[in-house]
Amino acid sequence: QVQLVESGGGLVQAGGSLRLSCAASGRTFSSYTMGWFRQAPGKERDFVAAISWSGGGTRYADSVKGRFTISRDGTKNTMYLQMNSLKPEDTAVYYCNAVRIATMSPLWGSWGQGTQVTVSS
Repeated sequence: QVQLVESGGGLVQAGGSLRLSCAASGRTFSSYTMGWFRQAPGKERDFVAAISWSGGGTRYADSVKGRFTISRDGTKNTMYLQMNSLKPEDTAVYYCNAVRIATMSPLWGSWGQGTQVTVSS
């Protein structure tokens, strides 16, 4: 069973940057489209960004386009999310998962603990 570990979150002022990491064990995710999701308090978990298995294709939620960049390192079974120009509305717990391409929804049923991102105004 795959285990996902997210890290890199923290408290940052609006306009600041953070880089999140997602490490996988128990299953290589090199052949999967992978992505980031986030869940703000009292809201559903939403899609943020996805990257193809080759790293050649990416997709972003409209709310983060131009500010966030997703990348992956297949040799390390690790994925990243560079977040720039952060806004208070980016505050959420961020999770990684494989992505069902047709719907941009999570593919695997198991989740990591997530990493908290808090952006102060």
